[in-house]
Amino acid sequence: MTSATLSAQELVSLQRRFFRTGQTKSLPYRIEALKRLRRGIEDYQTRILAALRADLNKSEAEGFHTEIRLVLGELDYTLEHLEEWAAPRVVPTSSQIPDGVSRIHPEPYGVTLVIAPWNYPFQLAFSPLVGAISAGNTAVLKPSELTPNVSKISAQLIAECFPQEFVAAMEGEVETSTELLREKFDYIFFTGSTPVGKVVMRAAAEHLTPTTLELGGKSPSIVHLDADLKKTAQSLVRGKFLNAGQTCVAPDYLLVHEDVREALVQEIKLEIADKHGEDVLSNPDFPHIVNERNFDRLSRFLQDGKALIGGRSVREQLLIEPTLLEGIDWESPVMQEEIFGPILPMMTYTDLDDVLEKIVDRPKPLALYLFTRDQEVQNLVLNTVSFGGGCVNETLLHMSSHELPFGGVGESGMGSYHGRQSFETFSHHKSMLVRGV
Repeated sequence: MTSATLSAQELVSLQRRFFRTGQTKSLPYRIEALKRLRRGIEDYQTRILAALRADLNKSEAEGFHTEIRLVLGELDYTLEHLEEWAAPRVVPTSSQIPDGVSRIHPEPYGVTLVIAPWNYPFQLAFSPLVGAISAGNTAVLKPSELTPNVSKISAQLIAECFPQEFVAAMEGEVETSTELLREKFDYIFFTGSTPVGKVVMRAAAEHLTPTTLELGGKSPSIVHLDADLKKTAQSLVRGKFLNAGQTCVAPDYLLVHEDVREALVQEIKLEIADKHGEDVLSNPDFPHIVNERNFDRLSRFLQDGKALIGGRSVREQLLIEPTLLEGIDWESPVMQEEIFGPILPMMTYTDLDDVLEKIVDRPKPLALYLFTRDQEVQNLVLNTVSFGGGCVNETLLHMSSHELPFGGVGESGMGSYHGRQSFETFSHHKSMLVRGV
């Protein structure tokens, strides 16, 4: 039988029996598994890129750099450091126990579930999977049904690399996710929307299963009056319109000091033309919206305010050109939910304190981007606003660092991963005190 013919219950039982053999706890076993996955990704690279093109119209360059390269980097970094991470760590022992030795032993949770989203369907499936394997767990991957070509190729890759009792992919619609969530997993890692994250957390609570939720939210970008406007525009255009804005940490809305508004708008217009062409709707490499439901949702936002740049769309091709909206306020429909598309609403300010108060009154964002050279302004924003992570004078790049844990806070998520933090996330830390040694 294959994982395609097994029920969720059968697959979890199969993996639990295998986990109890102890094979996955062997460091050489884990290292070989990660190396096997790396070889598999290299062998499948052309097919993965073709699937990304079919599902989201990602160009070969965008597909490689935003999906495959990041997973390979995660694999290489993990392989370089895994022996160190997996070793028991000696920590100081209380002076009241002079003959004691204290150690922290990382150990795998057991059978884990990774539920992947559609926007970066390869990267956001396999990056957490690297963490699960490195920590010594078995894993079930549920790819997104909204990107069927990537889902299919991911399942084929996993089946070729691993026995299903160790790592398996279970494709299917929402009903498959529901079936999986009825089972008792030892850890659940979910990436997706906040509403679905609440569903996952309720299901996990039935079994008291620890969970990481990588969600989203409305991530603000603040452009202060001393910002380098050309570099700011480059960062905003790259961060907002990558993958047609379908990025969880994309700048969701723009707050610009009134004194630099006009100059910034011109720089953004020039940068869009430079990076995506004068007529983006004719650019064969600009990604499309994932489906008609999301296209229609985004189209309603185009009716908000006035399009200073862009504003056109083609439903038959699921294309929306990069759009900058003005005439927006905090109560506008486009400001009530995460946009997740190539539409950037802009508001101006004169008093930064007023802006920060508005941000703090809203759910905590996954990211925040600040453009200023003023250290006092940087400190003010950092100490006032709670958010998952972010950048000063840049967008997105914080999530590409192996040394920086990535995750949200509040409604934008809980838990984190990347680099060592992925290993830690998928590990239980067993504390031991030994006397008489």
